[in-house]
Amino acid sequence: MIGAGPAGLAVARALTERQLPYTHLERHTALGGVWDIDSPGSPMYESAHFNSSKALSAFGGWPMPDHFADYPSHRHILSYLTSFAEAYGLTERIEFGTEVSGVDKNPDGTWTVTRADGRQTVHGQVVVCTGSQWHPNIPDLPGNFTGEIRHAVGYRSPDELRGRRVLVVGAGASGCDIACDAARVADRAVISMRRGYWFIPKHIFGRPADTLATVGPRLPMWLEQKLFGALLRILNGDPTRLGLQKPDHKLFETHPVLSSTLHHHLQHGDITARPGITRTDGSTVHFADGTHDEFDVILLATGYKHKVPVAQKYFGDEQHPDLYLSAFSREHEGLFGVGFLETNSAAYGLFDTQSQMIAGYIHDAQRKLPNAQRFARMIRCDRPDLSGGIKFVDSPRHIGYVNSGTYVKYLTKIAAGMGWRTEGRPPQVTSVRHRETVA
Repeated sequence: MIGAGPAGLAVARALTERQLPYTHLERHTALGGVWDIDSPGSPMYESAHFNSSKALSAFGGWPMPDHFADYPSHRHILSYLTSFAEAYGLTERIEFGTEVSGVDKNPDGTWTVTRADGRQTVHGQVVVCTGSQWHPNIPDLPGNFTGEIRHAVGYRSPDELRGRRVLVVGAGASGCDIACDAARVADRAVISMRRGYWFIPKHIFGRPADTLATVGPRLPMWLEQKLFGALLRILNGDPTRLGLQKPDHKLFETHPVLSSTLHHHLQHGDITARPGITRTDGSTVHFADGTHDEFDVILLATGYKHKVPVAQKYFGDEQHPDLYLSAFSREHEGLFGVGFLETNSAAYGLFDTQSQMIAGYIHDAQRKLPNAQRFARMIRCDRPDLSGGIKFVDSPRHIGYVNSGTYVKYLTKIAAGMGWRTEGRPPQVTSVRHRETVA
């Protein structure tokens, strides 16, 4: 197993619960993945918080502490991951400071994992959990901007923006956060987005917005879009009043943008909203609405590519690997990936479900059980529609995007048919060490 971030830890627990031996490699000197702000290359920044609520974001069997805020800070998330690993005896089994340079498939179907120091080991299966927010997507800017251009992957603190004229490009979670940081310290703060988006406040009626879906009756998607869309129009008003564009799509057809502070700063004039960039000329940036302004720095919050450098030739597309249920390689038996899922809900529970299914499959395949053989055929042939009836916008991020509710329902159905559980259990006192065969 490669990577000891949230996805890697979820897989490690699932394997441990079934007493499956494994090797766990992590290039950094500590666990946590992107949530460790000190990990080289991490995209974490000081003001970052979880973008889903603690109530829906924990691993099964290990809830987040009550004293955590509704949307915990990155430091609290790292402490949660650390406590999770310690509770299940995972930390001591991680080989820290061990970078993987490559993964290669052998003629007999096994896998050779090569470390940066040249050492090689052979394994029956490989689970890649290297994460999806390490390799920035950097678009070309038209013209010749003479100021600083940087991607959000390298941003850490508002101090970097103090006294500067800042343009943030992109309105995802990091784009909104960084624009709000700039609003407090920059000489000028502008956020540019190519289209209008639906902005969901982090709290609605005094409770985390994502928990609303867990109360009341389950509604058809078209009705949920209509009712919740009407509620957002009441809560947020006309977006054009704040310089925002009207959404050119229905609610949920793009990845949700949860932010309460962006509207606050727009309402107070601390941030100016602009449409997409048409061209740059020196320090001047021209926008699609005909306006222009001078900037010292353009900060690109334009997302990431799902690169898998250790095994790209087996994972295929850099934007979104073609994995069955976003976890099982269709072409290469024994190769799995967790952490490459794009969906509209909290991730950790989904990582848990994917991990439990991978572990269940490996366990039963080693015993040559009929259900594992049946599932192997599904990996090759089954292509379910997991959109939930939502027509996602045509953008790189939404390639392979799934509706969380539909995804979970389908995985739960398959797991039940195979006899696999979908959630990890509370930690046990005892632990068993085994000979390591799974990487």
